[in-house]
Amino acid sequence: MNSLIILQVMSVAASVLLIIFLLLVAGLIGYLTAWYYARSVYTPVIKKLEDEKIQLNREISKLKDDIIRLKGRIEVLDKKVDDLDKDVSQREIEISRKNDVIAGLENELKELRKKVKI
Repeated sequence: MNSLIILQVMSVAASVLLIIFLLLVAGLIGYLTAWYYARSVYTPVIKKLEDEKIQLNREISKLKDDIIRLKGRIEVLDKKVDDLDKDVSQREIEISRKNDVIAGLENELKELRKKVKI
């Protein structure tokens, strides 16, 4: 009952200012409540995501190290392939030379057989 008497005694301007002030306080209370609620809900989620980000960055650095190591291994294997290709080409040349020698010896053998038959 006293509050009605107080409002009746106040002027219109004072009542408007009081209402605006009370609305601002209510808005501030609502904003702070929402902010604390969001903080309590999303802080664990954000922390979990940050931990996952750290773990993924570690995995990325490990993968980069693996890439560097594998590139080195690829270079070694490429050199080995080149050496084996050179060895194969040398052996092919050697085989063709030996085939030529064999063909020449077979021709000599045929000639000798012809001479023996004569």
